[in-house]
Amino acid sequence: MVKITFMGAGSTVFARNVLGDCMCTPALRDSEIALYDIDEKRLEDSRIILSAINHNVNEDRATIRTYLGAENRKDALRNADFVVNAIQVGGYEPCTVTDFEIPKKYGIRQTIADTLGIGGIMRALRTIPVLEEFARDMEEVCPDTLFLNYSNPMAMLTGYMQRFTKIRTVGLCHSVQVCSEKLLEGMGMQDKLEGRTELIAGINHMAWLLEIRDKDGNDLYPEIRRIAEERNTSGEKHDDMVRYEYIRQLGYYCTESSEHNAEYNPFFIKSKYPEMIEEFHIPLDEYPRRCVNQIEGWEKEREDILRDGKITHERSKEYASYIMEAVVTNTPYKIGGNVLNNGYIDNLPADACVEVPCYVDGTGVHPVKVGKLPTQLAAMNSSNISPQLLTIEAAVTKDRQKIYQAAMMDPHTGAELNIRDIRAMCDELIEAHGEYMKDYR
Repeated sequence: MVKITFMGAGSTVFARNVLGDCMCTPALRDSEIALYDIDEKRLEDSRIILSAINHNVNEDRATIRTYLGAENRKDALRNADFVVNAIQVGGYEPCTVTDFEIPKKYGIRQTIADTLGIGGIMRALRTIPVLEEFARDMEEVCPDTLFLNYSNPMAMLTGYMQRFTKIRTVGLCHSVQVCSEKLLEGMGMQDKLEGRTELIAGINHMAWLLEIRDKDGNDLYPEIRRIAEERNTSGEKHDDMVRYEYIRQLGYYCTESSEHNAEYNPFFIKSKYPEMIEEFHIPLDEYPRRCVNQIEGWEKEREDILRDGKITHERSKEYASYIMEAVVTNTPYKIGGNVLNNGYIDNLPADACVEVPCYVDGTGVHPVKVGKLPTQLAAMNSSNISPQLLTIEAAVTKDRQKIYQAAMMDPHTGAELNIRDIRAMCDELIEAHGEYMKDYR
């Protein structure tokens, strides 16, 4: 029997998607599912909802068990074939609020703050110590497991696991598999969706759509570039203006949304040019708003899900179940995965965590060599990789100087603040995060 352990199972909607997918997959239907979390109420919500799906779509084939708290973590992990990670250390309150409000005092505005920027750095620093504990347990009780990381900041957390633990790890995101679909739909090119081919590579949340062709092999980029120019210069506001501007200025589209990418560079959120927020339709403080709405809506959603007991599920586009199926059945499957750059992208650092095409089979995850990125795209990725690597070093060495350096090298932070204010902001954040940042005091 396959054992699947879900870390952070209190992320009920996401756990429902991933584990519901597994229950819709013949090779995984009889699995033992271990749900782990430190929040008793959310863990129980997930158990109720997943048990209903197991009953309604899976004829109760799966065995579902819950494990609450660190004292039960080893038992949750023991003999797991796959471990799915979806933890968020510190939650919306206090940590996400802190990551937005303190930088705002220094003049740093953010949109999402979970992948890069000062918010992404702080999130990594409080999460990596927890992953270190997970890895220590896994090395003892399930050393051959495949760790599927969904938590952000993806490149920092996955890169840490790949470089500093013995656990086989791949990072997974939602944005690769929907990138070209969203682009073509947004540009009114839906007729080009069927049979298209593409190549995507770079880093998480900034992987590049390097090639896209229609079913007959025709290059779609000339038309894409024409439409991007037209849409971003027409005066019309739309939700993807930052990525269309990437196309205009850099020549290529990237995987993650415009609200994310607005804060990954020094170009759009600038105190000296406040009019650019409106010009590029940038939703400042977007993530806190989403969190508030999700928290307020959860109880209603929970009741709606449970009201008639007829919870059902259809397999989603999330990679996790397809990866597990490929490993269990030894049937190759292609994904976009986050892996250590062992020569897959020539002009990015070897210790970077990169997002490239990978094939999965019974022996694991096999990345594909991409070669060189266009120089301007490699430069954009490198500007993000430097603070990522410094943050990982800070987490491993507990060297506060590395935290300052990571923030200094962050494109947005470095463009807005002087070194004195960067250090002061980091100090205030470390102090405000209290026990979550005790390793860095």
